[in-house]
Amino acid sequence: VGPVGFPAPNSAQRALGERACAVEESAAEGRLVTLLTVLRDAGFVRHHVCRDATHAGHLALRATEPSRHLLDDVDVLAYVTCLFENASVGDPHVFEVTRDVKTRMDFPASRLQATLGLHDAFVIGVTQQACTGLLGALRITASLLRTEPSLRGALCVTSDRFPAGALYEQSYNVISDGAAALRVSRVRPADGPAWRLVASHQITNGALVQATDDETVGVFFNHTVRLVRETLARAGDPRLDWIVPQNMNTKAWLILARLLGVAPDRVVQDSLPEAAHMISGDNVLNLDALARSGRAQQGDRVLLVVSGYGMNWQAALLEVA
Repeated sequence: VGPVGFPAPNSAQRALGERACAVEESAAEGRLVTLLTVLRDAGFVRHHVCRDATHAGHLALRATEPSRHLLDDVDVLAYVTCLFENASVGDPHVFEVTRDVKTRMDFPASRLQATLGLHDAFVIGVTQQACTGLLGALRITASLLRTEPSLRGALCVTSDRFPAGALYEQSYNVISDGAAALRVSRVRPADGPAWRLVASHQITNGALVQATDDETVGVFFNHTVRLVRETLARAGDPRLDWIVPQNMNTKAWLILARLLGVAPDRVVQDSLPEAAHMISGDNVLNLDALARSGRAQQGDRVLLVVSGYGMNWQAALLEVA
């Protein structure tokens, strides 16, 4: 089986909550708890909040339906959610009346498969990897394509929105409701840039499943450094040209860049000011920014890195094809 890769994202492969809120506005309305000056210093300017009637399934459809090229030869649909309530679009009030648990199994992945006309594709749900879920889906689908020659391609979709009334901050980072998608295939696209998947890696420390914000910060640096070094070791090559992380405090990545021996201008978080932390979708937005900038050259190695509750850390090492 040839190398597994996926094409560059484009603007049609993401969707954000309809309401763009300045951090000052959200602080005034009680959606944030950390001092506003701290969040602005961390790089956050705006974030996106869904209307009450919008659920995670709507976001997923908006991120995928316009991009018909994503849907060619798709045999696997991997659907990623972080919050469990986003893994069903069923109305909880119907369950209260009927007491029928089937109403809580109104799976958005199945609805998306039918709506997009992916009638020959089977569905995989990834729900317990928190913010790392999209990279987990990439690893799973790439493994399937390598081991099952009959499978032509996969569509990975992540979609999450916070419930009404929620705080839009976790571990000192501002959150956005949103969805993103990427395609995984053995075949390089006919036009446009693409990346080859070189290596994947995950670390889970289950003892920290309910870590506090401060405990999360306390273990973030050493686990991330370990993750990066072990991923490069799996690839058998220490070369690393770019890091494309999740959208989190920019100062944290200045520290990590020094620890990893990477120049700070090689860490790409371009979408952070306007999109904030979009759960599992940040890597797609930042990879898009790197592709559009023209800075990455053929043969460059790009490391996607993300951490999430659970506690989970995941990475995917790509090479510009």
